[in-house]
Amino acid sequence: MSSPPAEPAAKPEKSESRAPDGAAEEVAPGILRVMLPVGLPGLGHVNCYVLEDAHGLALIDPGLADGGSHTALADQLREVGLDIADVHTVVVTHSHFDHYGGLARLRNLEGGRDIAVVTHRNFGDGWREAYDEVLESPEVDDRARADLEIWIDEVLPKLRRPVPWGGLTDGPPPEFIRFAAVGIDPTSTLRPPDPTHEVADGDRLLLGGLEWTVIHTPGHADDHICLWNGELGVMFSGDHVLPTITPHIGGLTADADPLGSFFDSLDRMESYESTIVLPAHGDPFEDLAGRARDIAAHHRDRLDRVRSIGEEIGSQPVTSYMQGLFRERSWGQMAASETYAHLEWLRLRGDATRSESGGTFHYDV
Repeated sequence: MSSPPAEPAAKPEKSESRAPDGAAEEVAPGILRVMLPVGLPGLGHVNCYVLEDAHGLALIDPGLADGGSHTALADQLREVGLDIADVHTVVVTHSHFDHYGGLARLRNLEGGRDIAVVTHRNFGDGWREAYDEVLESPEVDDRARADLEIWIDEVLPKLRRPVPWGGLTDGPPPEFIRFAAVGIDPTSTLRPPDPTHEVADGDRLLLGGLEWTVIHTPGHADDHICLWNGELGVMFSGDHVLPTITPHIGGLTADADPLGSFFDSLDRMESYESTIVLPAHGDPFEDLAGRARDIAAHHRDRLDRVRSIGEEIGSQPVTSYMQGLFRERSWGQMAASETYAHLEWLRLRGDATRSESGGTFHYDV
């Protein structure tokens, strides 16, 4: 009698998806990691890094604007003898809301100090203007702020904008609606904050008594930065290089070739012999260059897949390629945006042609 088939081995949990463990930990000399709850698809937390100096605390990526994230940060700092009101500087690695949202609550702390906000000089380009246009419209009055249905039906749809490949965006991420549903003023989560200090590639920052070099790493976001300290061999990698998942590369950016920029940014990681990499999601890891090569290989595999799809379907819009490249559960704005970035990479290198019909791009690969 034959044995029953073995149960398939469970896939190991990706560290990016793990829920916070509720305790700050020192991950490098003088650097604390505080895991803040996120609850986004594939993500269980965002890492907020804390560096102390004689003047107080500097944070890298303060998480979401919701109360749970803010409370987790305050509680974990208190447990190690630090006070959230002593934050004097916040560095935001890029303009995605799970990285900058918590700044709004930090700025509203009673008894707190003025906070320096450090971002890349491209931070939030285009989005602030779109938010301001909506938030200053007649529909956004006290009635709208107090009524979730009005936000959903009248205000949020106005944040839709044309996409380069044809059509409109889906609007803001659904998480914004979730925040409104639990009583968080959407205006505190929608608009990227205005920085007080804008930086560019090669600039130096003093954080925690140490000098950090700014590395502009576009791809996941046009305004993404990493921070490097050669003395410690530490790289704050943000979402640019994550330990077990690959960051989204989207076409909704001013960059004409976001995937090409991402490949270039990944290649730069070869130059840094890191002792430890501190990502925005997931656990600290080593071998920065090796992980960057793995992520680049993933996207080159995706390019091969796009080529194969093109051989099957011929000249088609981005959505048709998206449906072949992604599982149905992932179809939508993000998947279409990443598909567009891959198609444009191929077109710009002569491996695809693009035509336009009815305001929609069609690609022949």
